[in-house]
Amino acid sequence: MSSAEDDGIEVVLTVGELDGVVVTLREFLHRANAIQVQAVVPQAGDDVPALVSCGRLEPIEVVRGDEVVHLPHGVDLDAAVPDDLPVVPPLPPFEVDASEGRVTGPLGGVEAAARAVEALAAILGPPSVAIGFYPTTDPDVPFGIASRVGEPTIITIGEDQFELPAS
Repeated sequence: MSSAEDDGIEVVLTVGELDGVVVTLREFLHRANAIQVQAVVPQAGDDVPALVSCGRLEPIEVVRGDEVVHLPHGVDLDAAVPDDLPVVPPLPPFEVDASEGRVTGPLGGVEAAARAVEALAAILGPPSVAIGFYPTTDPDVPFGIASRVGEPTIITIGEDQFELPAS
């Protein structure tokens, strides 16, 4: 067992240089109507990137190497929300079929969500990765979109991954 499992996860009110990432992800979560947003971001002076996860009505989780901490979802942090953070209109849950690699939803819905995740990746800057998870009609089949500046955007349906065609 790791020390996090032995001692529980520490609850903190700041993650220092990652506070800006936390504020950005939390605001993106709500503006983009995602159910969870994650970012893999470099850490100053460290070879191991940090993973920041922000879900609806959940504590924000930050993993740095072996250290795992949680922040209350509504914690007030000394960081500003980026002005160019995208907005995705509210969408119904996407219908997903993992066996056929198909996502069905309102016209332009997948593209709007993908462009928003791409914009988030650009805001976080290279070599960061932004990942957004969106609601589906089948809660056992997650639908995710991952983006990194300069690389193809990846759609995940359940366990399968597909490259999003360039627009």
